[in-house]
Amino acid sequence: MTHARNLKAGVFLPPFHPTDEDTTLLMERDIALMQWLDQVGFTEAWIGEHHSGGFEIYGCPEMFIASAAMVTKNIRLGTGVISVPYHNPLILADRICQLDHQTRGRAMFGFGPGLLPSDAMMLGIDPEVQRDRMIEGIDIITRLFDGEIITKETDWYTLKNARLHLQPYTKPRPYMAIASSVTPNGGKVAGKHGIGMISVAAGARDGYDALDTNWRLANEVSAAHGREMKRSEWRLMAPFHIADTREQALANCRKGFEKWEVYAYSVSPNGGAAIGLPSLEGINANGFGCIGTPDEALVVLERFWEKTGGFGTILLLAHDFADWEATKRSYELFANYVLPKFNATNQWRNASMGWLKENNVPFAQKRNDAMMHTIQKHFAEEEKKKAHAAE
Repeated sequence: MTHARNLKAGVFLPPFHPTDEDTTLLMERDIALMQWLDQVGFTEAWIGEHHSGGFEIYGCPEMFIASAAMVTKNIRLGTGVISVPYHNPLILADRICQLDHQTRGRAMFGFGPGLLPSDAMMLGIDPEVQRDRMIEGIDIITRLFDGEIITKETDWYTLKNARLHLQPYTKPRPYMAIASSVTPNGGKVAGKHGIGMISVAAGARDGYDALDTNWRLANEVSAAHGREMKRSEWRLMAPFHIADTREQALANCRKGFEKWEVYAYSVSPNGGAAIGLPSLEGINANGFGCIGTPDEALVVLERFWEKTGGFGTILLLAHDFADWEATKRSYELFANYVLPKFNATNQWRNASMGWLKENNVPFAQKRNDAMMHTIQKHFAEEEKKKAHAAE
């Protein structure tokens, strides 16, 4: 089946920030990034929740979203993602409703089990139970959004006649999406609850290979619940940095990537390979990301499109590999050259120009003839005036 291309662009902001820069300035620069993305036409940004490691600095993405919403106009802002097992689901649902109102529906809510084992360990949570708790928490949150009154006691939380005292601004509920990597859990949850899906590991071999399987599972579960998944609500996240040449793109990112590698190997003995960042050259070599030119980025998008059969939004992994000006330039190049070419949004313009070129000789002759006729008409009128004046 052929799907019309209307691919949107967004960013997934973990955020990755080096530990040798000022924390406050980094936060302010992220707000400025949201403004820049809004200006150049990116449609959404997702901001992560982390509590350890020192590199991914937001413990409460909702607070960042509330600030960014005040200084942007169109871009939608999502939690990417809230770690559901770390929160009482009633309190989480209540916070979501508040932010839904404060942003007048521009906030989105991405959910996951929690990425860093260190976060879970500090909270006394066994990583083995995180996915099950996420699934249970999302179920409670969606029921609260539906207006249910819930009484339930678990080894994780207690709810007694729990209900929301605010109705969501967005009807019937705020926009929700689930993070999906390699395991089938994300697709199953998306299908069960009728929510969007963010394939956060599309830039890695295992995540790329699982794309069609997880989408198929989401559709099967969705159909079993009498719904249909929408490709427009499927997002793929992958690493990109765009410059005028590949050599320039690699040079832009070299120093910052080396700083990030220290963090990546602190988190995992495998470093960044799990999310498609084995090395700068490796990003290009595996073909599921691009540190290069607009044309090279197009090749990656085509590969994703062919693999999936079509999806809604490409999320560029936001990072501090390059300096601020090169980072802004990368997003501008993607918005100005990559996305329009991929979606063929200038096709009519180019066709119109081609039509002009094909007909420029007869069209130019008509223009010249019209000009000559105008001149001749002018002189004819002048002759008439002279004749009348002579009578």
